[in-house]
Amino acid sequence: MDETVLERAQAGDGYAFSELVEPHRRELLVHCYRILGSLHDAEDILQETLLSAWRALDRFDDRSLRAWLYRIATNHCLNYLRDGSRRPQSVLLSRPEGLVSSDEPWWLEPCPDALLDDTASGPEARYDARESVALSFVAGLQRLPAQQRAVLVLRDVLGFSAAETAGLLDTTPTSVNSALARARTGFRPGRDPEQVPLPRSAAEAHVVERFVKAFERGDPGEVVAVLTEDARLTMPPEPLECDGPGAIAGFMQRAGFWGPGLKLVPTRANNQPAFGFYRPDPNSPIWRAAGLIVLSLRDDQVSGIIRFDPALLARFGLPRTLPREGQ
Repeated sequence: MDETVLERAQAGDGYAFSELVEPHRRELLVHCYRILGSLHDAEDILQETLLSAWRALDRFDDRSLRAWLYRIATNHCLNYLRDGSRRPQSVLLSRPEGLVSSDEPWWLEPCPDALLDDTASGPEARYDARESVALSFVAGLQRLPAQQRAVLVLRDVLGFSAAETAGLLDTTPTSVNSALARARTGFRPGRDPEQVPLPRSAAEAHVVERFVKAFERGDPGEVVAVLTEDARLTMPPEPLECDGPGAIAGFMQRAGFWGPGLKLVPTRANNQPAFGFYRPDPNSPIWRAAGLIVLSLRDDQVSGIIRFDPALLARFGLPRTLPREGQ
């Protein structure tokens, strides 16, 4: 860290402050996203973190700026989770045929790959950067109590030592180790990284191509063939899911989620293949956005489909409508 830049920032120079924190902005956003599960909430907390850092910069001890920022961000996340009024509750309006109640966190949101960071973790990290941003990993974190969640992310994802983590959370290494042991017992990452094709690999592309062809043809047999026996379809914020290839194929068919005339536009979320999903407008020569689909893969099949609200497409640079060529 450039001490001259720090001195200017502490003297009230906003440009110098931006120069100090900008290298850490993306990793702080992803840190807040892991703990909160919602990119919208993470962006809000990041802004609160930077505002707090600006106001307290004159008290910065000139040691590790990164650790200091992580301390502020983590405590803002924990305060947010303690204040349940800041996150509205899910409302189930109806239960379509073929769906059952889901324990998936309804506030779960995808994160565009463009916002992810590849910051190297410390030597004590147990999870690599790719696995620790998977949607199933982030969803699994949401099922842990807030303090355990924060400890697991700081220790097993970012690789801070027990002593460093204790300093960030204003507690003791003994308390950190106790919370970490409980968190590891209760945490289920949701998938085995050894069974997941590497992002953007030929193996991943092969599975995705099979899914797209089955989806656009609307062939139930092809859809069933590309899904694992324990495949799940979820649709946050609706607390519902559909389990098993046959049930998923039947629901997608009834809901008009596939078939000729539909369009999938590829993108990526959480280091996973994703698509903007568009339906043809019967009254205009356009496709209208119907949602964002994120796929989870296992070996050469699709093990999970998560359909998100079309309002999230803008985060991925995708429009709400597309022209239908030749019409």
